[in-house]
Amino acid sequence: MPENAQGDPCPDYVLEDQAGHLLRRAYQRHLALFQGIMGEDGPTSMQFAALVTLWKRGPLSQNLLGRLLAMDPPTVKGVVARLMARGLVERRRDAADARLLRVALTPDAVAALPGWVAKAQAITAETLAPVPAEERMAAVRVLRRLG
Repeated sequence: MPENAQGDPCPDYVLEDQAGHLLRRAYQRHLALFQGIMGEDGPTSMQFAALVTLWKRGPLSQNLLGRLLAMDPPTVKGVVARLMARGLVERRRDAADARLLRVALTPDAVAALPGWVAKAQAITAETLAPVPAEERMAAVRVLRRLG
């Protein structure tokens, strides 16, 4: 390995062996696959996560949606605003507590989600393609532990 002009201050540190560096590179690859397969008209990965969570759990407060997806309040606010602008979610008053607003899917989102889920499954398959088939579930288990 070439030495820089100052000498190598940490000869035992190899960037390419660091978990954070490897995770970032894997995530960059995954995002490129996500955008390529989902297409320009599809949701972003964060929008997709919000849509699927609402599809599975029903209308949620924006705060709970953000917590479930590990998004900070400004991020989930932006995601919801962009989904509202696309006509994919709406805010509704809670039937039991009129002070509470819940984020809910629109009929357009419900109609689009099965196609997006099929694409997401293809994205996952392509993301994990470099991992031998017999190791893929183990890789997913490790990622769950890290999250």
